[in-house]
Amino acid sequence: MATDPRQGDRVLALDQGTTSTRAVVFDRDGLPVATAQEEFPQHLRGGEQGGSAEVDLAIVEHDPEDLWRTTLGCAREALARAGGGGVAAIGITNQRETTILWDRSTGRPVAPAIVWQSRVSAPICQRLRAEGLEGEIRRRTGLLLDPYFSATKIVHLLETMPGLRAACERGEVLFGTVDSFLIWRLTGGRVHATDPTNASRTLLYDIDRLAWSDDLCGMFGIPRAILPEVRPSSGDFGTTDPALLGGAVRIAGCAGDQQAAAFAHGCVTPGAAKNTYGTGAFLLFSTGERRVQPAEGLLATVACGATPGSVTWALEGSVFIAGAIVGWLRDGLGIIRHAADVEALAASVPDSGGVVLVPALTGLGAPHWDPFARGLIIGLTRGTTGAHIARAALEAVALSVADVLRLIERDAGVTLGTLRVDGGASANDLLLQIQADMLGRPVERPVVLETTALGAALLAGLSAGVYPTLDAVPAATRVEKRFHPQIDATTRQRMTSAWEDAVGRSRQWAVPRG
Repeated sequence: MATDPRQGDRVLALDQGTTSTRAVVFDRDGLPVATAQEEFPQHLRGGEQGGSAEVDLAIVEHDPEDLWRTTLGCAREALARAGGGGVAAIGITNQRETTILWDRSTGRPVAPAIVWQSRVSAPICQRLRAEGLEGEIRRRTGLLLDPYFSATKIVHLLETMPGLRAACERGEVLFGTVDSFLIWRLTGGRVHATDPTNASRTLLYDIDRLAWSDDLCGMFGIPRAILPEVRPSSGDFGTTDPALLGGAVRIAGCAGDQQAAAFAHGCVTPGAAKNTYGTGAFLLFSTGERRVQPAEGLLATVACGATPGSVTWALEGSVFIAGAIVGWLRDGLGIIRHAADVEALAASVPDSGGVVLVPALTGLGAPHWDPFARGLIIGLTRGTTGAHIARAALEAVALSVADVLRLIERDAGVTLGTLRVDGGASANDLLLQIQADMLGRPVERPVVLETTALGAALLAGLSAGVYPTLDAVPAATRVEKRFHPQIDATTRQRMTSAWEDAVGRSRQWAVPRG
């Protein structure tokens, strides 16, 4: 570990994701100096097996201690690998919507973290929808009433854990998305805070007022006392406990992973857009200072502004399964040994041979928002091979993103010129070529693929004075490779039609029957 990490002009980004945690040290030019990464266990119940309605809800959980352990371990390892010099500030970015409740006095979690993918609160959403609350919730939050978001996960815990509600009302238990939990631990329990980008994903935050809403808390029956303070994304989140990293380091930036990536891509002006290929695929389209009321299937969300303390607005489409489908090909089907093998396997055939794969392993996100959809592979023949299924999986990711972009363009009244991309799966050239083909427009991959971490570093560095302006960091927008469409409109339409047909067949599959 570097001695006294406070001294220096570098920034440490902590990127706590859905399947792994990363820590990246960036220099003054926005280039990575050192990286550490560690995967952690996923706890899955339901969805992958038949049975009761509860089982079919695909419950996904994390142990919050795994999130903390890997974050601290990766931070220490990255600092050690960075060698001489220290860091001026820390930026945090995180998987959004994942819900953690912990004891105020001990800092210990009172339940497993309910992951954003989990469908466990789908019955609660159905109940609230039947009570006629969805319209008002959507108007205030820009979101849909879906188990994806944090509020219904909190309600699930309050309704299933004896004594929890009373403890929350007494102020003994705190809520946070992953960023809040990490900030609490890093500061030794001195700071209970989040930022607008994470708060805006809870269904409890009024995005017009940029504040927690007592009315929304009342609708869900959630005690207001458990919510963290909301601070600017590029601002003060306290300092770390000196015992953790060899010195008290300022935490100066915080944003949800998708907004952090959009910030690094420079998506702060209307019409700029990025797509991140991680566990899921998340497309953010900036509408600048204008909040567009989203159409059915889209979300309105708070994004980071170009200057510290400012916010902008974005339309978002969230696809639940992207890179995760490759993990399933590896771990579920066993047709590849390593995730990186999927590109060569899929490229060994010219097309999918008529196979269409719908990756609704945890339901469908945008633009369908169907928690009861389930995965489907259709078009199999005796000539179908693992290569065809691998190709269909990559096509499914690209077609899912194309669905979202078409809806966003219609809603915003703007046609996107070029889509910027990032995330682990964006290293796959074949995927990005298929994406350009399905969109009918270019796709750009940046030099720095750790864009989410870079966004957190930029937010912290701007607040701490390491970076004078966003424009002063050229690495943020430098392009490594550009992919141009190579198929004709007829082929694109044929593939899109087959995809839409298959998606329709996957819908509502796990609705409780009988």
